[in-house]
Amino acid sequence: MSVWLTACDDYDSFTTERSATLRFSVEKVEFDTLITTVPSSTKTLVIYNRGDKGVRINEVRLAAGATSPFRVNIDGQDMSRTADRCVTDFEVRRRDSVIVRIEATLPDTDSDDPHLVTDDLVLTLESGVVQRVPISVVGRDAYFLQKRTLTGNHTFTAQRPYVVYDTLKVAKGATLTLQAGAQLLFHEGAGLYVQGTLKATGTLAQPVTLRGDRTDHMFDYLPYDRLPGRWEGVTIAPESRNNSLEYIDLHGADFGIRCEANTASGRKMKLSNSRIHNINGDGLDATLCYIDAVNTEISNTCGHCVNLLGGDVQFIHCTLAQFYYFDSDRGEAVNISCTKDDAFYELLRADFINCVISGYGDDVVLVPALDNVKSSGHDLHQTDDPQVNYLFYNCFMTTIIPEEEIYAPCFQHITLDPTDRPSESNEHNFRLTDTHNLLYDFTPTATSPIRGCADVEYAADYPTDRLGRSRTADNAPDAGCYEYVP
Repeated sequence: MSVWLTACDDYDSFTTERSATLRFSVEKVEFDTLITTVPSSTKTLVIYNRGDKGVRINEVRLAAGATSPFRVNIDGQDMSRTADRCVTDFEVRRRDSVIVRIEATLPDTDSDDPHLVTDDLVLTLESGVVQRVPISVVGRDAYFLQKRTLTGNHTFTAQRPYVVYDTLKVAKGATLTLQAGAQLLFHEGAGLYVQGTLKATGTLAQPVTLRGDRTDHMFDYLPYDRLPGRWEGVTIAPESRNNSLEYIDLHGADFGIRCEANTASGRKMKLSNSRIHNINGDGLDATLCYIDAVNTEISNTCGHCVNLLGGDVQFIHCTLAQFYYFDSDRGEAVNISCTKDDAFYELLRADFINCVISGYGDDVVLVPALDNVKSSGHDLHQTDDPQVNYLFYNCFMTTIIPEEEIYAPCFQHITLDPTDRPSESNEHNFRLTDTHNLLYDFTPTATSPIRGCADVEYAADYPTDRLGRSRTADNAPDAGCYEYVP
C-alpha cells in the first residue's frame, strides 16, 4: 500500500528548478502561404514534459497580444476569448504533454507583394523561466471573384492571385487574357467557363497557373495542391474559338480542359508548352474540335489523358503519360472514338507526331476499328467511309499494334515499349515517378528508347523542348515534350 502512495506522490510532485524546462514537437510553427482574409487550416503543437517531476506554467500568451492574427487553443482553453490573448495556470505532469492548436487569419494589406507575419507563443514557467515558440506565415493579398461574368476585354496580371468562387464566365464576344505569371486559384467546385475567347501568354519563367485554392498540406510531405479533384476545370463552350494557351500549368482539377462541339468554324484551341496533370477525369476532352497541341504534357488522369470524339486534331512533340496513382481503373493515355449514344462524329484527322504515349499497362491507346462506320443520323456529319484518319508517326508508344495490314498506315516508325515485362517498369523510362510524394518528371532517362526516335524534320520546326532545352543539337531528337539532358 505504501508503494502505491509513493508512486502517487511522485506523479503529483512539481519542481521549480530552472533546469526543468519543456520540450516542443517543433522548434517553430510555420504555416503555408496564406491568402489574406481566408482562415488557415489548424497547426498542432505538442508541449512535452520529459522530466521526472511536474512543471507548472503560470502564463501562456501571444507576444503580439490582441493585435496578433493567430488564434491559439491550449488544452481546451481558447486564448482568443481573452482580451490580452493570455491564459494562466497550467500543469504538465511528469512524462505528460499538452496539445496546442493554432490557426491564423491575416488582414488584407492592399499589397501586391507577399509579406511575412510573425509572433511568439510565450510560456512563463513557475520557476520564472520564459520559453518561446516562434510562429510565422507568409500572406498574400488576392482578388476575389464570385459568380462573376466577364464582358468585354479583361486582363489578369501577375500582381496578385485571383481566387475564384463558383464559376468564372467569359461571355460571348469577350476576351480574357492571362498574362505571364497570372495565378487563378479555384475554390472547391469552382471552374472557368469560356464562351468568348481565352488567351494565356505565359512564359517558361512565368507560366500561367490554374489550380485549387488550398495552400496547406494534407500531410507534412504532401500539399493539397498535388491532389486531383480540388476544383472543377476549364470548359470551352461550343461557340468559343481561337483560344490560345501558351505555357499554362493546369493541375488538381476534376477535369482539365473540356472542349465542347463547335458551332462555328475555325480553330478551337492551340495549346503549346503547357502541362495538364493530376486530374480526376479527362485531361483534354474534345468533341468535333479543331485543336493543335505542341510541346505539351498531359499526364496522370483518372479518365483519359486525351479523349477525342471525332474532330480535327494534331499533337506534335507531346508527352501523354498515364501513371495515375489513385485508381487502377484509370483511363487510357489516348482514346479516339467516333460514336457516342448512337450518334456519329466524323474523325477528320488525329495526328500524333514525335509523341510519347505511355503509362501503366501493356496498351494505353484505344482507337476506332478500321471498318466501315455508318452514320446513325448525326446532324453535323454523315459519312460511309471507314474512320482511318488517325496517324501515329515517329512516336514512342506503350501499345499493341494490330497485325492486320489495314492498320499499317496508321502506325509509322513506331518505337514500342516492350510488353513482356511488368507494366510498372514502364515508368523506368522517365527521370522521376515518385508515387509517394506525387512528383513526376517525364524527361527520358539515359537508356530509354524514347531517346533519338523522333523525326528530325518535324523537330526542326520545334527546336526547343517545353523547358527550353535544345532537341536538335545532337541531330537525334527525343520523342515527347522533354529532351534528355545529362
